[in-house]
Amino acid sequence: MWSESHGEDFGIFRLFIQFLQFLLIDYCLVLQKRLVTMDALPEVLIWEILNRVKKTVDRNSLSLSCKRLHDLDKENRQFLRVGCGLDPADEALTSLCLRFPNLSRIEITYSGWMSKLGKQLDDHGLFILSSHCPSLTDLTLSYCTFITDVGLRHLTSCSNLSALKLNFTPRITGCGVFSIAVGCKNLTVLHLIRCLNVSSVEWLEYLGKLETLEDLSIRNCRAIGEGDLIKLGHSWRKLKRLQFEVDANYRYMKVYDRLAVDRWQKQWIPCDDMLELSLVNCIISPGKGLACVLGKCKNLQKVHLDMCVGVRDCDIISLARESHNLRSISLRVPSDFSLPLLANNTLRLTDESLKALAENCSHLESVRISFADGEFPSLSSFSLNGILVLVHMCPVRELALDHVYSFNDMGLEALCSASYLETLELVRCQEISDEGLQLVSQFPQLRYLRLSKCLGITDDGLKPLVDAYKLESLAVEDCPQISERGVHGAARTISFRQDLSWMY
Repeated sequence: MWSESHGEDFGIFRLFIQFLQFLLIDYCLVLQKRLVTMDALPEVLIWEILNRVKKTVDRNSLSLSCKRLHDLDKENRQFLRVGCGLDPADEALTSLCLRFPNLSRIEITYSGWMSKLGKQLDDHGLFILSSHCPSLTDLTLSYCTFITDVGLRHLTSCSNLSALKLNFTPRITGCGVFSIAVGCKNLTVLHLIRCLNVSSVEWLEYLGKLETLEDLSIRNCRAIGEGDLIKLGHSWRKLKRLQFEVDANYRYMKVYDRLAVDRWQKQWIPCDDMLELSLVNCIISPGKGLACVLGKCKNLQKVHLDMCVGVRDCDIISLARESHNLRSISLRVPSDFSLPLLANNTLRLTDESLKALAENCSHLESVRISFADGEFPSLSSFSLNGILVLVHMCPVRELALDHVYSFNDMGLEALCSASYLETLELVRCQEISDEGLQLVSQFPQLRYLRLSKCLGITDDGLKPLVDAYKLESLAVEDCPQISERGVHGAARTISFRQDLSWMY
């Protein structure tokens, strides 16, 4: 019989039973009513069990169930996530590093930390990691407010470090990041999120010369502007994923100098390896900065442009003509009051952009279109016809519309012939009524529906779906005229929430 100790939970016990059934077929351990013990299990099977348990709490419970599992877990554990529970921090981290000598991925997060929880990990803690974790390849530091450039310099001795992610580490400066760039020659992933004191960008130029970077994320780092990305130079060739987000509440306005503009325009920067591009709150200036990149990504699969002022039809058309493998596009368009007042309205996106995507991107599966919050909707919105052309010419499986006033009951009627559509999200689409919503039951492949902040629909719109079990999932959020009773039985899985504070 199984030996139970330390309160092994029911979920872990069921996992053992499932693997024992597999064991009976492949290894025939039960012969002539012999009792199975943990020592009888082959080591390869125990490794398989440990690899399939992902949650730390389950992993800890499993390792405490018997001595053999405890010993093997010490060798097998490669990921560790710690934070506020480290007290005293240095001693606790040292103990964990000694217990799990093969750690390759570590996440240290102090979200929600208060002084009464004990002292945070500081620079000496990173020295401990560099000394006791020779296999460390991926390190994430979140809300580690006591880490400085000195701590980052300790990490330069981690020769295998390939991924570093810093989230709100306010004492880190450009000097610390530069030391990582110089010391960690295998660095392929670098994320800087809300690193408010990283002002110098010499590290960008250094990484550009190395040409090793594949995944770069710079979000809400106030002193880093769009123009600085030119310093990546030839690393644009290797870059597979770029996230660049400017803090909307604090924009450090950098002026493009003439030399930088010339470099963007004259230097052809091939981005053939780029798969994902996400730009948030950026200024896209004609012939400058990121505008030079949009039309040079031949293998782009996913693009997200959120509140990027200055994006023109020609930018999206260039992107569509180059990125034939595009599978996902998300556009959040600024209101007209966010744009410069131009007589010819050249900065407005029109149906020409959607037409170019429909004609050139035959693999497009996910389309998300939204417009900025505000009292007035954007006057440069796409028309209903433009959206429908995109849905009908591409194999769109996911369609999400937010604040799109042009989408109405006629749009829902047209979607009845969308043979690929599986997921539909309608947020603040106030031209939709019950008459249009009732047509959802006729969509051939629809499985997931989300309605949020829609004023014109009531319980009557959902009646054709009740007890039909067509939908796998229905989410209704903050729609004032839909009740919890009205959604009952409209899908196999239902999520309902009603918070009407957004109306006042």
